[in-house]
Amino acid sequence: MKSISANLNIMIKAAEKASRALIRDFGEIEKLQVSIKGPTDFVSSADLKAEKIIIEELRKARPNYSIVSEEDGSEINKDKKNTWVIDPIDGTTNFLHGVPHFAISIALKSENEIVSGVIYDPIKDEMFYAEKDNGAFFNNQRIKVSKKKEINSCLFATGGKSQVEIDLPVRKSGSAALDMAYVSAGRYDGYFQNNLNLWDIAAGIIILKEAGGVINEIDLSQNKNIQIRASSMAISDKMLEKLKNF
Repeated sequence: MKSISANLNIMIKAAEKASRALIRDFGEIEKLQVSIKGPTDFVSSADLKAEKIIIEELRKARPNYSIVSEEDGSEINKDKKNTWVIDPIDGTTNFLHGVPHFAISIALKSENEIVSGVIYDPIKDEMFYAEKDNGAFFNNQRIKVSKKKEINSCLFATGGKSQVEIDLPVRKSGSAALDMAYVSAGRYDGYFQNNLNLWDIAAGIIILKEAGGVINEIDLSQNKNIQIRASSMAISDKMLEKLKNF
């Protein structure tokens, strides 16, 4: 395995530590107290607990870094150049219904660039990670995006609500982070979605780029209303052509 930076090591350890609590809570799913944050956006005690563990671990190692997090842990700190971007459970709705498809996502934004990212699926024990100029990995194996060139033999991922019929073979998995990770590993050939939050896709951006994928320009100073068009270079133009009205 290629040596990884201290920061990426910290992120992996934080994800692993939080995952233990999530796995326990997933087993107790029917007992969880669920409060409703918005009509389609559940938040659970598990979410907050996982966030707290992640933030504690990151803060111990890097007390001055700033934080952007989905739940309530965001703060601007002494070090404004470096910001952890955290989603303690990406795929909360799956989690709350006992569907084992969700992930912890942690990214490091430095200046205005994502420089490292970790997406960890605790139930399947699948860890995707990357850092700038160092390649993308899945459980210590190097990964690359798919090489398929024929759109009909491809499979794409999307999410959210769409008013438009898209003429592509698609899946909706309910986790943007895992959709990005799966494109990076060649399981999906592309991923497109509108109205995303930065924490849903921050880690996926660097993993996808390092796996040789292409992605639209994203303004990282925005935390909301982000749109993603991500795929391999081989299929990008064909995918974008089909998404003109999406």
